[in-house]
Amino acid sequence: ITPTAEKIRRLMHYGQILQSHALHFFHLASPDLLFGFDAPAQQRNIIAVAAAHPDIATHGILLRKFGQEVIRITAGKRIHGTGAIPGGVNKSLSPAERDELLRDADTMIDWSRDAVALARRLHESDADLYDHFGEVPGQFLSLVRPDGALDLYDGVLRLRGADGRVVRDGIPCTDYLGHITEAVRPWSYMKFPYITTQGPDTGWYKVGPLARVQNCDLIPTPRAEAARQAFLAHGGGAPLHGPLAFHWARMIEMLHAAEVIRELLDDPALLSDDRMSGGPRRREGIGIIEAPRGTLIHHYQVDDDDLVSDCNLIVSTTHNNQAMNTAVRAVARRYLDGQTLTEGLLNHIEVAIRAFDPCLSCATHALGKMPLALELRDMAGVLVDRLQRDT
Repeated sequence: ITPTAEKIRRLMHYGQILQSHALHFFHLASPDLLFGFDAPAQQRNIIAVAAAHPDIATHGILLRKFGQEVIRITAGKRIHGTGAIPGGVNKSLSPAERDELLRDADTMIDWSRDAVALARRLHESDADLYDHFGEVPGQFLSLVRPDGALDLYDGVLRLRGADGRVVRDGIPCTDYLGHITEAVRPWSYMKFPYITTQGPDTGWYKVGPLARVQNCDLIPTPRAEAARQAFLAHGGGAPLHGPLAFHWARMIEMLHAAEVIRELLDDPALLSDDRMSGGPRRREGIGIIEAPRGTLIHHYQVDDDDLVSDCNLIVSTTHNNQAMNTAVRAVARRYLDGQTLTEGLLNHIEVAIRAFDPCLSCATHALGKMPLALELRDMAGVLVDRLQRDT
């Protein structure tokens, strides 16, 4: 694709990163972090955050709004945009659209820095909880630039072990099937990806902000890189594996997205009409991108009529499936007394799941409710207690 098309697509994608991270941290996660995991259910929502911490809530809402405006301007609309098409993009930015985004871009960087500081302050206020809640060491998978820098739009795959050492590097996106296998288990519709040579029991891994921030060699924007160095220093040279560390890493990425957007808006290529390029027609295409929630793999084959004849997707929630299950088990071992189930325990499990930001987090903290069923059985399999919360 043309340089203009790539830059507009990058701008679109980093707008998506910014708005999604703001939505997750401020709307879904902050009630737990600001009020406590055992706070009353009616308090665990953005409305309560707005009442108790109006500046935090306002910044969160307006950060998300700005990201959505980036998407609208580059893709035509905020949801299911049509801007990116085969061969490039179908619109470039007008000077007025660029200036509209530039007006607030520096403020978004400032507010993102505040969000990083908030996440760091919360983490350091109770490091034992934030470092070890639901903690299970695991490998990290993400894209990096060929030089090892963070890149959420394009790159090569890197796998880093739980001990922090790089296991595999420079894997071309088109070679993902040579490294990843998806296991099927009878009790779940979701698949369980793993590194083929390591086997399903030990070859699972994590994706998303916690993986990306620790898997790259640097973040190529100055404020986010400084924030990453503070994050790494907190771990004392060892990787952080607690799910709650996702939130700190997520805010570092949001700051990076705000910086990238600001840099791109100064590029005159965004205003160019050189939006499309011709190329050979192919029957197969593989694309990997770092979606807000983690590594996203799309693999398509088409027939002579341009109809999709085969499709394989490995989405972020699927990559993190085993890690989420393992985190829930770790939380249950620490907080379940073996006798009764409580609403507070339900939320502790939600907190562990929500930290990974899976697709189902869209249903969490909808005014304090997430559909969830929890059963407690004894060693013989007899039901001891059951707790269910519907929408």
